[in-house]
Amino acid sequence: MSEIVGVRFHQAGKVYYFDAADNEVEVGDYVVVETSRGQELGKVVISPKQVLFSDITEPLKPVVRKAQAEDVEHAQQQQERSREALAKCQELIGKFNLPMKSISAQYNLDGNHLTVFFSAEKRVDFRELVRELSHSLKTRVELRQVGVRDETKLIGGLGKCGFSLCCTTFLCDFAPVSIKMAKEQGIALNPMKTSGICGRLLCCLGYEYDQYRAMKEKLPGLGQEVSTPLGSAKVVGNNPLKEMVLIELETGVTAELPLSQVTWDKELPGSGQRRKR
Repeated sequence: MSEIVGVRFHQAGKVYYFDAADNEVEVGDYVVVETSRGQELGKVVISPKQVLFSDITEPLKPVVRKAQAEDVEHAQQQQERSREALAKCQELIGKFNLPMKSISAQYNLDGNHLTVFFSAEKRVDFRELVRELSHSLKTRVELRQVGVRDETKLIGGLGKCGFSLCCTTFLCDFAPVSIKMAKEQGIALNPMKTSGICGRLLCCLGYEYDQYRAMKEKLPGLGQEVSTPLGSAKVVGNNPLKEMVLIELETGVTAELPLSQVTWDKELPGSGQRRKR
């Protein structure tokens, strides 16, 4: 048996799993863990749980120790160094006239490995930049190109709602978002309304998509002939959230009625029979 903990290195960052290795830690504790970039400081977000060795698909790196005050202080110092390294990287990008933009820089806890995230429209030959940056900072340097959504997650900002971006506060992974989700919720297909500051479709379009789809299945479709206390009518609109149906009577008058007051014939799947709703 092995005790596994989930560790996150940044707010709203991906959760990585480590072998607790006999270290007694709880959710909220800071720990020093071994990673491919060397030792790093992370926060336990998933409590230790016992997992059978047969269920572990790949070797897990260990938790080195529960973080001490000096570890946290050291990590803060590395953050300050990261800002200086980012400025130096941007300076060299200008020197070599490279078509790229540095976004964020992160040192590991020991300060012997620096990761620089950058964006670019196409592939960039940055070998000379890495050599110069490594020589200047006296450390190993790794450059990683990211897409526009990851770039926005790293930079942060405010969304259309006025709150901090979901991807910087709680959204760990990007889920697929389609224009169909906007259509299902009756949102105007205007890029100004459906796009986030990253230029891609708003992540929040997917939050209530399933609920809207489920609620709309209860309602008659547009153009459906229905029966109501006011007489026969045709559906010209609906409100899934309130479960209200907008109808047009034979006289041309429109009215909004609760779903409970509207009935219509619906064909039973595969039977050719119809039933009253």
